[in-house]
Amino acid sequence: MATKARRWAGPEYHVKAEFRAPISYVYSWCTDFAPGDDRREKDHYTRRIIQRTSRQVVFEDLVDSDQGWVWARHVVTLHPPSRWHSDSVGTHRDATIDYVLTPLADDRTRLDLTWKRAPTALSTSRLSKAAMEKSSTEAWRNFARVLEKDYRSARSRRGR
Repeated sequence: MATKARRWAGPEYHVKAEFRAPISYVYSWCTDFAPGDDRREKDHYTRRIIQRTSRQVVFEDLVDSDQGWVWARHVVTLHPPSRWHSDSVGTHRDATIDYVLTPLADDRTRLDLTWKRAPTALSTSRLSKAAMEKSSTEAWRNFARVLEKDYRSARSRRGR
């Protein structure tokens, strides 16, 4: 299992995302890991929730890719109301990730995401730091669109 004591080779990655929703909604949405997340993310993988408590979620993702099956186990430690941490191991990479939310004016929220990753012997992808951050930024922009749509929908239901 990846731990903080591990020596991580390679760069540290940083991504920022902004959401037009309050911090409590963003935290809840981002940490509500579920088997159907692939549809929400417009992706194709199978997610299995192994354990869920008020302070930790353990889940596994399995993807059928061109390089074969890609598996990862994520242990997410929750620090409500504004932070969570993930340690992941997998067939193609191990990672440690910190997520921090900051409230902004007008019910907006910023996410600061910092991670390190280490490829395994099976890893075939060697993206540059810039390419990895660009890809992750785009993914979080997509998540923001879905989150904001869900938030607007929840607000309109509450208003009824």
